[in-house]
Amino acid sequence: MLFYLLAPYADTLSIANFFRYITVRSALAGSSAFLLCLLLGPMVIRQLRALSIGQEIREEGPQSHQKKAGTPTMGGVLILTAVLLSTLLWANLANPMIWIQILATIGFGAVGAIDDTSKVLKKRNLGLTAKRKFALLSLVGAGVALGMLYLSMWGGFTTELYVPFFKHFHPDLQWLFLPFALIVLLGASNAVNLTDGLDGLAIGASGVAFSTYTIIAYLTSHITMANYLAIPHVPLTGELVVYGAAMAGACMGFLWHNAHPADVFMGDTGALSLGGALGTMALLTTHSVLLVLVGGLFVIEALSVILQVASYKWRKKRIFLMSPIHHHFELKGWHESKVIVRFWMVSILFAILALSTLKLR
Repeated sequence: MLFYLLAPYADTLSIANFFRYITVRSALAGSSAFLLCLLLGPMVIRQLRALSIGQEIREEGPQSHQKKAGTPTMGGVLILTAVLLSTLLWANLANPMIWIQILATIGFGAVGAIDDTSKVLKKRNLGLTAKRKFALLSLVGAGVALGMLYLSMWGGFTTELYVPFFKHFHPDLQWLFLPFALIVLLGASNAVNLTDGLDGLAIGASGVAFSTYTIIAYLTSHITMANYLAIPHVPLTGELVVYGAAMAGACMGFLWHNAHPADVFMGDTGALSLGGALGTMALLTTHSVLLVLVGGLFVIEALSVILQVASYKWRKKRIFLMSPIHHHFELKGWHESKVIVRFWMVSILFAILALSTLKLR
């Protein structure tokens, strides 16, 4: 919004020209989102308490978590508000990728809000049925994927698949991009949702992941950098740097309220929107395969659940004391704070490894 207000004066006012730089607008977007979360947080938490929107804790979970019952949930609305306002304020809204990213964030967040509302009304930790949630997420994911495919027809996006470590291997998926994108979006949204089980764990790891993809978006938008690293040059991803910075700032701002012991939980409203937005950003920057490394912690969390269920179904034995794997370490005697900080370390190491692959081709 401010981009349009200041753009006509760029040639006459130095301050207006200053705001044309993506790096400047990204820094402002990240700062704005952080401050919005920080300032609006207490008001949102009070409102959630007034509406009796409290977290229901599953009985089969760790006993230490039962004391968290009643903590305000659906705090994801705070994240969404901060991200969307900051993006609309500082991004170039003529860029179609920004709108795909915004709509994906809202769409996945809406599914999460429906699920959270259902839990609150039922007074149970069970919201939408698995089939209904999958159907709604698939509907949103399909819409996002179709938007990307439509953009590729106009030359603003490529459906070629770029694989880490392989310089010349990038097959064009064409129509196969739709099912592939759907797998990425559903996988990312559910993986982040599964990770959201300890105070600050998922939001901290998400901040690391979005920061990583913000760097990747900048590199793919910069022709010199892209050519040097032998990665695809996609000019439109430049504005995703603004969005990514806003999301990273919002994650850090929400962590202020979500750090152990949490004053508010993000709920599925936050977890599904974060995962869906992360998957969308990975696809738009043409580095979707790299998401396995960037979101390595989320992959481990999701795999722990899959392996646990498969093992119990086929062998009647459990691999972990409890899944997702963060609960396993809790039951092994690790304090919740220790699990969170150590898992953050793992997410940072995965991010560094992911960025290093950009040169190792």
